[in-house]
Amino acid sequence: MSDLNQLESETLHAIAAACDEAALETVRVAALGKKGSISALLATLGKMSPEERKSAGAAINALKDKVGEALNARRSVLKDAALEARLASETIDVTLPARDAAIERGRIHPITQVMDELTAIFADMGFSIAEGPDVESDDYNFTKLNFPAGHPAREMHDTFFFKPDAAGERKLLRTHTSPVQVRTMLANKPPIRVICPGRTYRCDSDQTHTPMFHQVEGLVIDKSAHLGHLKWILEEFCKAFFEVPSVKMRFRPSFFPFTEPSMEVDIQCRRSGGEIRFGEGEDWLEILGCGMVHANVLRNCGVDPDEYQGFAWGMGIDRIAMLKYGMSDLRAFFEADVRWLSHYGFRPLDLPTLAAGLSS
Repeated sequence: MSDLNQLESETLHAIAAACDEAALETVRVAALGKKGSISALLATLGKMSPEERKSAGAAINALKDKVGEALNARRSVLKDAALEARLASETIDVTLPARDAAIERGRIHPITQVMDELTAIFADMGFSIAEGPDVESDDYNFTKLNFPAGHPAREMHDTFFFKPDAAGERKLLRTHTSPVQVRTMLANKPPIRVICPGRTYRCDSDQTHTPMFHQVEGLVIDKSAHLGHLKWILEEFCKAFFEVPSVKMRFRPSFFPFTEPSMEVDIQCRRSGGEIRFGEGEDWLEILGCGMVHANVLRNCGVDPDEYQGFAWGMGIDRIAMLKYGMSDLRAFFEADVRWLSHYGFRPLDLPTLAAGLSS
């Protein structure tokens, strides 16, 4: 009997000391498993006399029941403790604000936004969008645009050239989007009215220049196109883009191989405290170049200059984005800084329209 009391004491102590359900299961197997201590005692009953079996069996079964009850009680305690621990570790503080959805956190890059604004403005004037490859031939990038071989104007573009191919031709990264104008004239008969936005490349890098930048050029070819049309288009564009009711512009003579006459365009502005406001003030700021398409360019592109004439213009998308949205350093456009993009970026679904406002 003393052995049973000792076994009972040791088993109940082990049950009480079990820290989790796995440890409790180990105690159960040690006591009530096939080779457990209590099971071993039950196996000895068959060798006892009937009188001994009656008294010993009652005592062993009583121990077995007591251990079983203790196991169940301890298991219940451990399950409750495990549940409380899990609930504590997985608690959600419903008083915290919910995270914004991805569509609310995401931002449209200012360059993409400005391209959308340009598209909205010129589409309203009846222009189509034309695109072309970034890797161009010397013929499309220079020769057909009235840059003769060895012409000093080629050096102004600081061109990225590739190694000559098997035929000896050197491809290049386009220095402007004017090759898209060439491709458009070669593929379509006049009248033509397109804008050509896209990436361009030149060997230049500082606060206001990057090796890769963005341009948009416009082209109109028709029998009656003239500088008055060009002036109206540029004035309407500047009013719509900078969202001002009126704007003064001045056209200064310049030189571009692909236009004749060629002009640079300044826009009225006021500089105050590092800020530039358009449509007011007495200062001027250059924003683009333009002119009538050179007769040689028309001939090179299969257009008869005696029957058709046209005008073209071009401007830097990065530059006008900086002017409109107050960005001081062009290099930040390409640094992939999420903080900068969060500050200057635009909400994904706020698409620019002339009716609702381009940047509202």
